[in-house]
Amino acid sequence: MNRNPLWRVLRLAFPFWRGMALATLLGVLTIASSVSLMATSAWLISRAAQQPSIAELSVAVVGVRFFGIARGVFRYLERLVSHETTFRLLAHLRVAFYRAIEPLAPARLVSLRSGDLLSRVIDDIESLQNLYLRAVAPPLTALVVALLLTVFLNLFDPLVALVALVFMLAAGILVPLLAWWGNASAGRDRVAVRAELNATLVDYIQGMAETLVYGQTPAQAGKIAALSRGLAAQEARIARFDALQVALTVFLTNGAALAVLAAAIPHIEGVYLATVALATIALFEAFLPLAQAAAHLGANTQAARRLFALADLPPVITDPVSPAPLPERPALEIRGLSFRYAAGEPAVFEAVTLALQPGERVAILGESGAGKSTLVNVLLRYWDYETGAILLDGRDLRDYRQADVREVFGVMTQRTHLFNTTIRENIRIARAGATQEAIETAARQAQIHDFILSLPEGYDTFVGEDGSQLSGGERQRVALARVLLKNTPVLILDEATANLDPITERSVLETILQSTAGRSLLIFTHRRVLLDQVDRVYRLHQRRLLS
Repeated sequence: MNRNPLWRVLRLAFPFWRGMALATLLGVLTIASSVSLMATSAWLISRAAQQPSIAELSVAVVGVRFFGIARGVFRYLERLVSHETTFRLLAHLRVAFYRAIEPLAPARLVSLRSGDLLSRVIDDIESLQNLYLRAVAPPLTALVVALLLTVFLNLFDPLVALVALVFMLAAGILVPLLAWWGNASAGRDRVAVRAELNATLVDYIQGMAETLVYGQTPAQAGKIAALSRGLAAQEARIARFDALQVALTVFLTNGAALAVLAAAIPHIEGVYLATVALATIALFEAFLPLAQAAAHLGANTQAARRLFALADLPPVITDPVSPAPLPERPALEIRGLSFRYAAGEPAVFEAVTLALQPGERVAILGESGAGKSTLVNVLLRYWDYETGAILLDGRDLRDYRQADVREVFGVMTQRTHLFNTTIRENIRIARAGATQEAIETAARQAQIHDFILSLPEGYDTFVGEDGSQLSGGERQRVALARVLLKNTPVLILDEATANLDPITERSVLETILQSTAGRSLLIFTHRRVLLDQVDRVYRLHQRRLLS
């Protein structure tokens, strides 16, 4: 398979070939109308100077009107179709890229900065519009109209056609090559600097409170200013080459007109001299996008390379070829489980053994960093374990599809993310298509329903970014309602109340214990609140699970 990033990006455009073909046809008609308008107008003016009968000029007069209107109509339709196709394609690429990286989370993505990932999803894909808008249809348009003009000029004189062809080759090949050569490194550097700037901005905005507290605002602002200057320098370099290639194209356009005119004077009747010269000038409109596409080729290549560098990563976890069906109320058993993040690194935990029967409640105590969250991630199939076994109803966890495993476990952590949408949608994310009645039932179980109704917009209240409009206890209860709506056989609490005050923590835990009666409950915590109400308590200490 061809691994060239640009070729791979172009292959992704194949489902949209009809729109691109239509854009090419409309582009050809636009340039052909422009050339015809100039040629017809030139002949009309030249012939009118000889004062012929008005009847002799009537067809040309109608032609000028037709081509003038047609040029505007075809140009509008060409821009409409090409941009519509390109934007649909970019939307398709974003979805395809998201689907490609979704299986990589979180194991493959933990080393990436959120700003850099955002830059790939938005900026890198956005920059590819230059490739599709200027490098797919425009070259075909230029080729077709160049052939048509060559045939047209050959009807007058082969030498005139040859002279025009030489200038067209220069504008269609030499100028784009020069633009590509001059902008290749600048385009790549611009993508890299822009990604670093975006990642730094997101990082600093997220940590703005700490920056202010520790007086690091000037230092952070200086780093952002330095990156901004670097990006501006690359933009200025690209702009200079853009201006140069436009100037060269204009120079070749005028040079072609003069050369064609000089070649035509000895061989072509005087009334047609303006026709061939102005037709040649009008044709060079088709070559302007080629140089612009070549100028952005370096940036497009780098953007595509960054996208595929991430999308091509193999997922840490893969599904079995023949997955086993999930039992309705599975028993969970862990036998001699050990895990380390990478070969050569120390083990996070070793020889962990645990049994959780349907309906049982088990607590695992451990200090921060003891490996509790890692064990949860292994149970959810975010990472794979190296030795030991995790069994669901007697079958290894790896015999099931990842999505099926996550239908068994409902997880509530100390940092459950709330989306910047309504309370209703934040709860409904646990079960797409859930009715309002089911959402309210889960909210009542989480003891948050009355509070929601007290809000001016009830369940339609927006929670703000990451639930910023709610208190810590309210956020946790919304998260609890979400988990309860999912209605999984096993509920895992991973330090779910660690950030709450003691009174709120006890209240939330009591709510959880009451609302999950009859379901398996696995509690990971470093506090001993309400542990007298669970069946067994273990301690995770020095990588071992102790009774």
